[in-house]
Amino acid sequence: MSRSARVLAILVASVAVAVSAPVDAAGKARKAHAAARAASHPAARHPAAKGVARKPLAGTRSRYAPAAIAIPVADPRAVSHDAAAIAHEFDGWLDEVERTGGVSGLAAAVVKDDKVLLERGIGAADWSTGEPVTTDTVFRLASLSKAFAAALTGLLVEDGRLHWDTKVADALPSFTLADDDGAQRLTVQDILSHRVGLPHNTYDRLLEQDEPYELLVDRLKDVPMACPVGACYGYQNIAFSMIGDVVFAETGDFYYHQVEKRLFHPLGMGTATYGRDALEGSKSWARPHHRSGASWSSFVPSEAYYRVAPAAGVNASIRDIEQWLIAQMGGRPDVLSPALLETLHTPLVETERELRSTPWKRGRLKEAQYALGWRIYDYAGETMIFHAGAVQGYRAMIAFLPKYRFGAAMLWNCESGLPAGLMPMLLDRYLGLPEVNWAGIDHDDTDDVGGGSGSN
Repeated sequence: MSRSARVLAILVASVAVAVSAPVDAAGKARKAHAAARAASHPAARHPAAKGVARKPLAGTRSRYAPAAIAIPVADPRAVSHDAAAIAHEFDGWLDEVERTGGVSGLAAAVVKDDKVLLERGIGAADWSTGEPVTTDTVFRLASLSKAFAAALTGLLVEDGRLHWDTKVADALPSFTLADDDGAQRLTVQDILSHRVGLPHNTYDRLLEQDEPYELLVDRLKDVPMACPVGACYGYQNIAFSMIGDVVFAETGDFYYHQVEKRLFHPLGMGTATYGRDALEGSKSWARPHHRSGASWSSFVPSEAYYRVAPAAGVNASIRDIEQWLIAQMGGRPDVLSPALLETLHTPLVETERELRSTPWKRGRLKEAQYALGWRIYDYAGETMIFHAGAVQGYRAMIAFLPKYRFGAAMLWNCESGLPAGLMPMLLDRYLGLPEVNWAGIDHDDTDDVGGGSGSN
């Protein structure tokens, strides 16, 4: 196919995906094949945690599931038996992203079981100097930080220093909400699963205007409740970060010290830190960038969300995140026990708006929930554990399929949305699902490396 014909085909495909997320030509046959088998392969439910004190799942099945889109169901027989080949194909997609300058810089990794199949950096950590992104280049993780807060809390629960139903008001006597009784009921599990009862992203804009975190926490009492405590989902950064105050109250140690001691150091996350000073003091760190014509320009990182360290304060390289991903998939039971992982990954509240937030979610998700610092999706019938992060000039994404212990992570230093589409493309290829060019990249047709009956 000529270059111009290929570009035209991609434009047409991109419009089609935005409207109804159909499969591309190469995937139509597989879509029909998967649909024929769908009835015999129902979606796997996430197992309930054993012995965990938690509230019942709040909310009901989403009314937002788009009936116009037929969501495929993954067939276990179509899952790839050659994850390395899938990672190699993903590497080719990164070549195309780099060639087109779709991001200023990006680092990515693909992991199967305890093995890193791909780790790579593309683009520049700083376009003004030409410093390249490497696997040791440090990025801001933004909201991927929330999973570290939940994991640390779980370790303290295992130690008996905290309980999932520890009342926030018992640890922080001055804390209150507009609903005084609700404030007395609020638990650490509630804040880690965004069930405080406040409107979404309460006071984030004031935080971005340099209002001190401590004053914003005190002013939570002035915010009308969106629902009773524990009854609904409302994503938070200010309220979520009270877990840091609870940790200090119960241990007498700073929150970030505890994370470093209990998670970063044992997992060998040698470049992981908290705060802007630590980011800028890293041997190699990715500057945030914005578009400048056909190129990119770096700027000074914002301090705002570093003030809410549990919600958005971690800096790390992709090499660090590989170790975090391995641990979350069960490869480091000496640090994160199977029982704790089950608790962290057990859904607690419906997040129905997630089902319609992007084309790939509309085309793949059957259910969307939040656990403890993690989003839990039904991705074409398979459990997918996921989180994304965004602060000014940085984006991050991590996802894995616990059944297959297959996952990936990406960190990039600009506000491009292009890389976000690579994650579902990777998962689709691994699961043998119909192909959709979610990222809109110009990639060559490749042989089907999914399927087969080998080990996964």
